[in-house]
Amino acid sequence: MPTTVTERPYRPVPIEPPRKRWTRAECDAFQATGLWDQQHFELVEGELISKMGKNRPHVVTMNAVRGWLITVFGNPFVDTEISIDVAPEDNPTSEPQPDIVVYTRPSKEFPKGNPKPTDLRLVVEISDSTVGFDLKTKADLYARAGIIEYWVFDIPASRLIVHRDPQNGLYKSVIVYNSQEAVAPMAASQSEFHVGDAFPG
Repeated sequence: MPTTVTERPYRPVPIEPPRKRWTRAECDAFQATGLWDQQHFELVEGELISKMGKNRPHVVTMNAVRGWLITVFGNPFVDTEISIDVAPEDNPTSEPQPDIVVYTRPSKEFPKGNPKPTDLRLVVEISDSTVGFDLKTKADLYARAGIIEYWVFDIPASRLIVHRDPQNGLYKSVIVYNSQEAVAPMAASQSEFHVGDAFPG
């Protein structure tokens, strides 16, 4: 006969099952086996995040933002979905792949190894189903790394969230721009991006 539960269990119960925490070294060794061919992952705080196929709104927004950044900074300074280094304490368990980065110098000057936070003028994430993750987990990771400017394009809300002034592991300035507003990156203060141009009509 079923029993009605009227009290909490006498001991703490895990909310989620245990997970395998990965390191960069483990990921590199596993990737070398070829078992991950045709799959795209990024490592964030010890977890493998699937970089799933992009839906059409994501592709449209990414192309619009990337195209504009190239006109402002030049093609050699803009790259997409490349692995970057973060803070030294986070590097063993995190190797994020932002949707777009803007370098401080041409990409050909990074023939080996990941660019470091000081090599980046701007990091951009295009968010549809990952808005919460990008605004919290990724923002904290990038702030701890001292990445000076981080933009999140929130597709469902047609808005841009601009993070600046990383201090003590957090961005002290976080400003939301709606689709009617414009903002200039710190590294190109005379070039404004109209937020509405990023989103499909």
